[in-house]
Amino acid sequence: MKDLIKKNINGRKILLLLILTNVIYAIMLTITIPKVMSFAEGMKLLDMMPTGYNSEYVNALLSALGPAGRDAYLFNQIPLDMIYPLLFGITYCLLLAYILNKLQKLDSFLFYLCFIPLFSGLFDYFENIGIITILSNYPANSDLLTQTTNVFSVAKSSSAVIAFTILIILFSVYGIKLIISKRAGN
Repeated sequence: MKDLIKKNINGRKILLLLILTNVIYAIMLTITIPKVMSFAEGMKLLDMMPTGYNSEYVNALLSALGPAGRDAYLFNQIPLDMIYPLLFGITYCLLLAYILNKLQKLDSFLFYLCFIPLFSGLFDYFENIGIITILSNYPANSDLLTQTTNVFSVAKSSSAVIAFTILIILFSVYGIKLIISKRAGN
């Protein structure tokens, strides 16, 4: 796996992936999520609840969405959200590897930080599968399905926050090193 990551830490490739990933995310934030939320009577979608939800909330949301809102969720939002986790995982894994390589730390134990975005993407897929099942089974949702999907929602959000925090720290360290090396060169 390390060799595959090392082989793909090309700045142009990562920039292209970063643009594509964020274009998909922007489409979701500006088009598909607002479309679904227009049916939700002010309630947040399950994907957008980083601290989780319970069965009562899920049932209230799906009831508020109505058939048209549930269809919009299932057939407009979820298809894009089945592309995004893969792009997110790969893009941010490679970006972390790129920065670690610039810091000459890619061959250290810090390499394993590159897996965090991949786990976030995996948790997002499990969350999506749960949401698809919940939407498809409505109104016959089980508490176990809701609780399991909730665990994946929280795990997705938590791992994404951890990945972005690590990215900010690594970018900061890299920036400081560049400033120090420039000052030393003058």
